Amino acid sequence: MAPRVLVSDKLSPTAVQIFKDRGIEVDYLPDLGKDKEKLLSVIDQYDGLAIRSATKVTEKLINNATNLKVVGRAGIGVDNVDIPAASRRGIIVMNTPFGNSITTAEHAIAMLFAVARQIPEANASTHAGKWEKNRFMGVEITGKTLGVIGCGNIGSVVAMRAIGLKMHVVAFDPFLSAERASELGVEKVELDELFKRADFITLHTPLTDKTRGVIDKDAIARMKTGVRIINCARGGLVVEADLVEGLKSGKVAGAGIDVFETEPATENPLFNMPNVVCTPHLGASTSEAQENVAIQVAEQMSDYLTKGAVTNAINMPSISAEEAPRLKPFIKLAEVLGAFVGQVTDEAIEEVEILFDGSTTEMNRRALISAALAGLIRPQVADVNMVSAPIMAKERGIILSEVKRDKSGVFDGYIKLTVKTSEKTRTIAGTVFSDGKPRFIQIKGINLDAEVGQHMLYTTNYDVPGIIGLLGSICAKHQVNIANFQLGRNRQGGDAIALLYLDAPFPPEVLRELRATDVILSAKPLSFDVAA
Repeated sequence: MAPRVLVSDKLSPTAVQIFKDRGIEVDYLPDLGKDKEKLLSVIDQYDGLAIRSATKVTEKLINNATNLKVVGRAGIGVDNVDIPAASRRGIIVMNTPFGNSITTAEHAIAMLFAVARQIPEANASTHAGKWEKNRFMGVEITGKTLGVIGCGNIGSVVAMRAIGLKMHVVAFDPFLSAERASELGVEKVELDELFKRADFITLHTPLTDKTRGVIDKDAIARMKTGVRIINCARGGLVVEADLVEGLKSGKVAGAGIDVFETEPATENPLFNMPNVVCTPHLGASTSEAQENVAIQVAEQMSDYLTKGAVTNAINMPSISAEEAPRLKPFIKLAEVLGAFVGQVTDEAIEEVEILFDGSTTEMNRRALISAALAGLIRPQVADVNMVSAPIMAKERGIILSEVKRDKSGVFDGYIKLTVKTSEKTRTIAGTVFSDGKPRFIQIKGINLDAEVGQHMLYTTNYDVPGIIGLLGSICAKHQVNIANFQLGRNRQGGDAIALLYLDAPFPPEVLRELRATDVILSAKPLSFDVAA
């Protein structure tokens, strides 16, 4: 029986034809994604679901999708897909991470021009027959400083376009290396420095716990008076109420906003404010971009459903069907090793070395490396996947090296990750036991045997009496339950570490109290996707 695909959002007719040409039955119902109950009632009939942003692939929908094998998102953002729920059901989630980069970057530049010259307001005034030539006094962008927050795939395109317009570009991106910055012709700076110097600020970073509200009242206070802010990335990066106050006070001279905290945005305090240009999430809305992402998602889904090939998967690497059963637990191991280091590292990463020992040298190391890099980068770039991770690492100038070694210890095989920044070198090693679950076996050169938990706290400390009691008492004071813990040290009285397993994410106020002690050197909350 031929695979069957449902297209529940508006997609190019070319994509529909690709499915048909590949021998796949396809139902094109572009309004079905908006009808949650109807979609819920028919989803069990399909092997594949092709979507854009209107369809919400919730856990409830996934639980009803008894035959679903793949979800394809035409575009980069997968905020509308419950990826952990899909992973638990073995459903592959694909996106098209590079199909609309140029289009989004061009929209940001267009918004920059529109805000600099007040084009929308001047247009409306002229259409009304007012001829208010003296009212609309703009500013030149030539010679001005553009601050780019997030200099990855889209941000780097914006930077290059701005340099072509004779702007000076400063960029903040924890993963941007000095070499990559030099190649682009941008000046790498810290966020505070960007706020102080930029005449225009444009955001090109995903929405994560670290980036949410990156432009708020305090950030605006540190900016130049007369700054202009452009956001064509994600709603929530800018605190809208704080931006409104900045505009009213004159601290912010203008803003171009394509994305909002709540969408669809039918009401918003930014609407109708002077020199605020608002568009309805048009960053990827060009015929070229829509065609590109539609064709890509149709080709990727068709290749998987007919050949088993996996491309641009969020929750699975590119691997063959034959090697998948043995490789899958080590893919998870590589990902959590990367995720561990990525969550404890705040500086720009310069080098990554991945050591394969024993039996792991005979595995699909490319997939394992991709998984490790995806875990490493994901705390900063939520949309990264195992295919795009190596590209992103290369773009950021990260030097990657691989080492193979014959079995050297008690384990049949293990993986060791070494990550270097300008300030520190971090190491972590892990293996997979017979139960198929990943284990941490060494952190900071300290041997231990630790399972991976969903919510954890990692601390480094001096090896002195009372650490267990100190951690326990502070956690108990704030009603934080410790489900389990692992300890390790390099020698008596030397460096020591602790891993606490928690029932819920660690509260910030407890972290502050731990870090204020004399013996806890660092405390980092960790979270891992522990779904199989």
